[in-house]
Amino acid sequence: MKTVPILTVEEAAKLIQDGDTLLCGGFGMTGNPVHILNALAETQTKSLTYIGNNVGEPGLGGGRLLKNGQIRKMIGSFFTSNPDAVKAAQNGDVEYELIPQGTLGEAIRAGGMGIGGFFTPTSVGTKLAEGKEIRTLNGIDQVFVPSIRGNIALIRAWKADTAGNLTYRMTEQNFNPAMATAADLVIAEVEEIVPVGELDPNQIHTQGCFIDYLVQATLKEEDLGSSASVKGSLKKVDDDRMNIAKRALKELSKGNIVNLGIGIPTLVADLISPEDGIILHTENGMLGVGPAPEDGGGALHHPVNAGKIPVTALPGASYFDSTISFGMIRGKHVDVAIMGGLEVDTQANLANWAVPGKPLLGVGGAMDLASGAKKLIITMQHCNSDGSSKIVENCSLPLTAIGAVDMVITELAVFEFINGKLTLTELMPGSDLETVKAKTSSTFEIALKA
Repeated sequence: MKTVPILTVEEAAKLIQDGDTLLCGGFGMTGNPVHILNALAETQTKSLTYIGNNVGEPGLGGGRLLKNGQIRKMIGSFFTSNPDAVKAAQNGDVEYELIPQGTLGEAIRAGGMGIGGFFTPTSVGTKLAEGKEIRTLNGIDQVFVPSIRGNIALIRAWKADTAGNLTYRMTEQNFNPAMATAADLVIAEVEEIVPVGELDPNQIHTQGCFIDYLVQATLKEEDLGSSASVKGSLKKVDDDRMNIAKRALKELSKGNIVNLGIGIPTLVADLISPEDGIILHTENGMLGVGPAPEDGGGALHHPVNAGKIPVTALPGASYFDSTISFGMIRGKHVDVAIMGGLEVDTQANLANWAVPGKPLLGVGGAMDLASGAKKLIITMQHCNSDGSSKIVENCSLPLTAIGAVDMVITELAVFEFINGKLTLTELMPGSDLETVKAKTSSTFEIALKA
């Protein structure tokens, strides 16, 4: 059995050269090789291409590299979680490329498996597919995505043995297993290194053949940024939003696999009881999401959801990496996705991730979920703050998915797409038909249920 060299964080950072392309694991700061990245920020290395879901947080990991001007280009799915990344993109200080979260994970996996690229229905009909090859496969339009590889992968695992075999903890897998396969040189930062043979072979997630160097570094709460505790994750709740959530819950059945987006959809989780038998999926790698931890603890002791908020695991829960998670979504294994919206139109198109005139910096898993879930429910306020309708004839905002919406729930009404037509099927408590007509700018059918 081979023995993998063990480096200090400073020695690991010195292996990275000017102009290198880095694959950096992590979802937020969970599973992020923060100690190596912080050490890299103490060097003069520059002109880096940083590939990851997001670029750390201010003052942490990739966020330090960004602040130092060491990053030339960032490639990822959700830059908006770091305001410094948004500022750098708006000012033209860095180049950037936005890729849907599931597509990013699959592109890295393909790069590691020696596959040149793949076709996916995610992002078809949106700005992110413009200029790319589109083919119709099995009757579905799909966009071609080339595979991704890096010069160096920096990943984070929980335990390693001296042969380089790795095990991950809870939702710390995310992009790490795929990235471990997709670089010329792979450095794994780990919490603990044990003698070879101490890890159960059944529990090894990344095999030692992929790992070139190990770094032992102890994780502390301050390394986890916004996921360090449940503080700051309190939801703004008013009667309208809660009524929308309660109505959405009625659409869920026992045994459903359900993914909840940010905003109003997260309120649905608070209404679900164990007796409901609903299984919550989070795209960063967990099935069987439970409520927030009662001890107030953070990601040092608990898994996190897609909002980077610490949660608990229900009996029977499981963890997996991002490629498996989005395979569940694209493979139609998620029964219902409940998402927020900025606009929905009469063609069942959804816009919920960007506004005109602003950099396209944060799509996350929205495109994958909108096109991949068996049923898509949009929960949102009926109107914008200026009184304009969010239910429109044709979306004017950048699209998330085309023809994907099944139901829209607002504080005023419930709309469904019946035989391809936007149809008002229910009035919410306190609402009336004339108000809905006055505040909806699109045409719609009326088939109110008794």
